[in-house]
Amino acid sequence: TGAQQSATVANPASGASSDLLPHFQLEPEDVYIVKNKAVSLACRATPATQIYFKCNGEWVHQGDHVTQHSTDRSTGLPVMEVRIEVTRQQVEKIFGLEEYWCQCVAWSSSGTTKSQKAFVRIAYLRKNFEQEPTAREVSIEQGIVLPCRPPEGIPPAEVEWLRNEELVDPELDANVYVTPEHSLVLRQARLADTANYTCVAKNIVARRRSASAAITVYVNGGWSTWTQWSGCSTSCGRGWQKRSRTCTNPTPLNGGAFCEGQNVQKTACTTLCPVDGAWSEWSKWSECGAECTHWRSRECSEPAPRNGGRDCHGPELDTRNCTSELCTHAAPGAEDVALYVGLVAVAVCLVLLLLVGVLVYCRKKGGLDADVADSSILTAGFQPVSIKPSKADNPSLLTIQPDLSTTTMTYQGSLCPRQDGPAKLQLPNGHLLSPLGAGRHTLHHSSPAAEGADFVARLSTQSYFRSLPRGTNNMAYGTFNFLGGRLMIPNTGISLLIPPDAIPRGKIYEVYLTLHKQEEVRLPLAGCQTLLSPIVSCGPPGVLLTRPAILAMGHCVEASAENWSIRLKKQSCEGTWEDVLQLGAEPCTELYYCQLEAQACYVFTEQLGRFALVGESLSMAASKRLKLVLFAPAACPSLEYNIRVYCLSDTQDVLKEVIQLEKQLGGQLIGAPRVLHFKDSYHNLRLSIHDMPSSLWKSKLLASYQEIPFYHIWSGLQPFLHCTFTLERLSTSTCELACKIWVWQVEGDGQSFTVNYNIAKDTRFSDWLVPDEVGTPALVGPSAFKIPFLIRQKIISSLDPPGTRGADWRTLAQKLNLDSHLSFFASKASPTAMILNLWEARHFPNGNLSQLAAAVAEVGKQDGALFSEAEC
Repeated sequence: TGAQQSATVANPASGASSDLLPHFQLEPEDVYIVKNKAVSLACRATPATQIYFKCNGEWVHQGDHVTQHSTDRSTGLPVMEVRIEVTRQQVEKIFGLEEYWCQCVAWSSSGTTKSQKAFVRIAYLRKNFEQEPTAREVSIEQGIVLPCRPPEGIPPAEVEWLRNEELVDPELDANVYVTPEHSLVLRQARLADTANYTCVAKNIVARRRSASAAITVYVNGGWSTWTQWSGCSTSCGRGWQKRSRTCTNPTPLNGGAFCEGQNVQKTACTTLCPVDGAWSEWSKWSECGAECTHWRSRECSEPAPRNGGRDCHGPELDTRNCTSELCTHAAPGAEDVALYVGLVAVAVCLVLLLLVGVLVYCRKKGGLDADVADSSILTAGFQPVSIKPSKADNPSLLTIQPDLSTTTMTYQGSLCPRQDGPAKLQLPNGHLLSPLGAGRHTLHHSSPAAEGADFVARLSTQSYFRSLPRGTNNMAYGTFNFLGGRLMIPNTGISLLIPPDAIPRGKIYEVYLTLHKQEEVRLPLAGCQTLLSPIVSCGPPGVLLTRPAILAMGHCVEASAENWSIRLKKQSCEGTWEDVLQLGAEPCTELYYCQLEAQACYVFTEQLGRFALVGESLSMAASKRLKLVLFAPAACPSLEYNIRVYCLSDTQDVLKEVIQLEKQLGGQLIGAPRVLHFKDSYHNLRLSIHDMPSSLWKSKLLASYQEIPFYHIWSGLQPFLHCTFTLERLSTSTCELACKIWVWQVEGDGQSFTVNYNIAKDTRFSDWLVPDEVGTPALVGPSAFKIPFLIRQKIISSLDPPGTRGADWRTLAQKLNLDSHLSFFASKASPTAMILNLWEARHFPNGNLSQLAAAVAEVGKQDGALFSEAEC
């Protein structure tokens, strides 16, 4: 009331400011009363004669105002500033009715001006959070949301987050942000985010902390890859092998789940028992030599060491001094030496004269003259030659004798059979020519056992003998001259063709062909390399031929240039293996060449030695052929019954070895062999058995499947890999076995066998077993070739020279699908001979001569001049 009266009766100041309304330079602002502290409100106006506060519609007493006068220096107008204090009690008097507010009113001679309202509030912050964060366990990389609703307060509380008592700053960590609702968000949980999180709310009154929330970021465990299977627990017979894995990929952390499943797998295995080698009986003493010594030998073959057994100890050869008429102990006198030299010289001259006489006689009687056959031989399609049989006492027969000091195979026959009648060949309209008609071209053999023993005995004196396998089971041998011939190891697909004129005239070679077991020869492989063929030796090593021989052997590769790099390797005299040829690349030497077909390769070589085909995969699509073969005992006296599943390289020689091994074990084939394409994918091979009648049989396998490690198969150096499924009959009267066996590569190809087998009498699959091949592994002379010698020579002489319009050996190669090898054929003295030799190697003994004759005839039709000779 007093303030109101003074506000109404006060006289405004006179002067220049009498016509201006007051203007506020400072207006009161909102304030908060903290606890019991009074707050101050101020306002300042110019020009003003009086200023008073009005709070909640009532004037504040004049005595509560603090007034200060001054002059504005820039305008010279009077300035008045007024302050009041507001206590907590004043505000609480009207608490709940309305908010407490105050306003300034300023007067001048021109009128009044009111300031803005300033609200006075009592500040507070409650203790309890409306929502606090809670502890959580989350998987790594999972998102996290921690909610927080701060306590009620005036002014509203600000929120910040602490991680282990350290401030969380979203500007420094892009994985963290705070929502408008104050929730903390972790986009992807990390192991470092495992911590205690606290929500902090604060205003001018107080600072409140929520309960800490423990966040645990856990990692579930994952299995590592399986280790390789351990070795069999027993070195002989049935045992166990195992493999393991660990829960470390990743290792479980912070309470993460442990890996589910087994960490160890066990499976049954069977190890072939080692057999130590034992010496055979000593051979008979050799005759006493000129050096007054004789020798005898023995072999480590009764039995031979196998399956890791120890080799025989002691010498293979025994030499002793001796005496005989060929042995001279005293040094001869000078007269004796001169006598011996004279006798030797006379003997040599006589032998040379005899040989010259025989050769002249042979040429006169029936040599292979150029006019024996005319061009009608080609156009007649290899018609039979009319050759009358020579009489038994025909003096033109020539025996080509080997070294008289050894027992060898000899080719005996007429080299130049005489013709009765006209000098030209008669070409009747018959079918394809049989080899040289009824001429006498035969191969004489002594006892095979004695001959083999003699041959091995002779080899034992050579330096390379120690690297050859003992015995003649996987060996073929023969004595050859310029007519050539062929060596074959039965049931292996391995042969050696020695073409005519490959051996120089006047020389006789004893040649052998040997298949090595892989445990006998160490072939180092590196990286992704794998053995694709058997390891084969032909010798004597180092012998150079005038024309390439052709070594044929099987392989197990699915060849393609984009998936494989295939090399022919040859062992040097020092024992190291060298790359002598890369298939598909330009040959670096003319001594070797290789024709690779679907299941066999044909190696042209002018130097005999030890060879193998090795491949290196260029992609995971590279694959090898495996042959899967099932064997089981032919008889089963007990309740336990074993099925052996072999995983073999798909070559004939390995299958032959397994069949021989199973014959020794009493095994029998119980299913048709299957082919599986095994890829270079680093995945193991799995085998499982299913669908057995549970009322008759049960499996003793502990796991659901067995595995053969990838590297054991891919290297090709372990030939007889197999798994054994041990079954048990519930009754001895059960003879019928019905089941399915699955064989597959993880993420690859697979095969299944449906077995319906009678243990007592089933022989349905005996036809798959390799029969004992009848005949000789060595053929000498014309009997070793399908194409008769005379016709072969005529074809060569006709097609070797370049022909018009391409009627020459190039067209013949195209007709026989050999045109991809033209550059190799062209590098040889007789390209046609190379083509015919390869045809002989590929098609013996079942080649179709009619098709070859038709191909030659088609070549002849392209150039009429080729056949324009008139018959004599």
